[in-house]
Amino acid sequence: MTEVIELRQYTLHPGRRDVLIELFDREFVESQEAEGMRILGQFRDLDEPDHFVWMRSFPDMPKRAEALTSFYTGPAWKANSAAANATMIAVDNVLLLRPTGPGTAFRLDEAVRDTPAGSLVVATIHHLPEPPDDDQVRFFDSTMLPLVKEAGGTPIALLQTEYAENNFPQLPVRTGEHVLLHLASFPDEQAHARHVELTGGVLPDTVERLRLSPTDRSMLR
Repeated sequence: MTEVIELRQYTLHPGRRDVLIELFDREFVESQEAEGMRILGQFRDLDEPDHFVWMRSFPDMPKRAEALTSFYTGPAWKANSAAANATMIAVDNVLLLRPTGPGTAFRLDEAVRDTPAGSLVVATIHHLPEPPDDDQVRFFDSTMLPLVKEAGGTPIALLQTEYAENNFPQLPVRTGEHVLLHLASFPDEQAHARHVELTGGVLPDTVERLRLSPTDRSMLR
């Protein structure tokens, strides 16, 4: 059984991000988790003021279909979908992912919810010409993770593309892509800048970085 993760990036109407975050954190955390998924993190994209980024996970692909069907036909979504959709322009920027191995999955603490979140979470996305191989995964374990720690950060997870067919087509996902995605938490911008400096020349120019500010209900922080 392999955990399945969605990284969801939403483009919102100008000035509507905090409206969606307040609604999401109030109505869509426990209600989704009651259907068998985990809400991993909710974030403000620090470089895109009208982007909302969030992540959720499922025990496996069959349970993903069950959980999403239950939630999107259930009372919480029916009661709040109009208000949520009114904030959104596009919701189809979604990567379907899985951990690269048993030691690279999330370790989360629900006790941090509803406490101030002052950290910076960075998703570093490596776009590859073909599926990642064992050597590339080992490179991250042996080279990139120590550089995160050297900069004062904390590695969170190492993920790669999940190639299973989208079994809830009502919500589209990006296809035909190959990515390795590394998540790390940094105490502040200075620590992240140090990490970028340390990895200069190590990472290719095609790397994509999402600098994310967790909401106070985010477990990832």
